[in-house]
Amino acid sequence: MSSPISPVDSDAAILSRLIEPEVENLAPEVARYLLSVDFCQSDRDRMQELAAKARAGTLTPAEQHEAESYERIGHLVALWRSKARKSLKSASSSP
Repeated sequence: MSSPISPVDSDAAILSRLIEPEVENLAPEVARYLLSVDFCQSDRDRMQELAAKARAGTLTPAEQHEAESYERIGHLVALWRSKARKSLKSASSSP
């Protein structure tokens, strides 16, 4: 039997330690680029479809895996965006 993943070992926790979203060290150009990164419309549509199937309890194992992949990538994008916003805010308040 496998042990449950602790909060410090989760994908999001590991990525957060790697990316350090609280550290404001991105160049403004990089920060602006990261804020522009987004899922394309077909991916957004697919996420909506998977979410509807999850609410209905009809996800296949493959679809569950796909939904979890979208969730992990979404967390990664959110961490980068947080770091980008803080970096831009810091850059604009610097003398």
